[in-house]
Amino acid sequence: MFAEFKKFVMRGNVLDLAIGVIIGAAFGKIVTSLVNDILMPVVGLAAGGMDFSNFFVSLNGQSYPTLAAAKAAGAPTINYGLFVNTVLEFMIVAFVIFVIVKQVNRFMPAPPPPATSTKDCPQCFTKIPIPAKRCPACTSAL
Repeated sequence: MFAEFKKFVMRGNVLDLAIGVIIGAAFGKIVTSLVNDILMPVVGLAAGGMDFSNFFVSLNGQSYPTLAAAKAAGAPTINYGLFVNTVLEFMIVAFVIFVIVKQVNRFMPAPPPPATSTKDCPQCFTKIPIPAKRCPACTSAL
């Protein structure tokens, strides 16, 4: 059983997937920092000095100056500002992955066209398999 597991793990696809997950996690941290530390302060400044991470609704009816204060008091909250940050982070990650895949595909050679497996019947122009001896539509001999 150990030998079979080792064979499974050493296959190229499993190692490629593991490397992709590790790099993806590290890339996710970079994007999170980009969103939280660079983009959101600029967006907040453009929106009049707002900090989106402190946008929340307290469900117990009390008012708190910050999300941290509400959490310290144990208040249940709906953190829609953090949700905005997360959605923006997702959009940036999706856009960056789109750009990377687009550039990689640009440098990849075009796949060869598929081999034709049909031909046209000279009588009725119906598509028929290449090895056919008689057209199934008009029954003419080929």
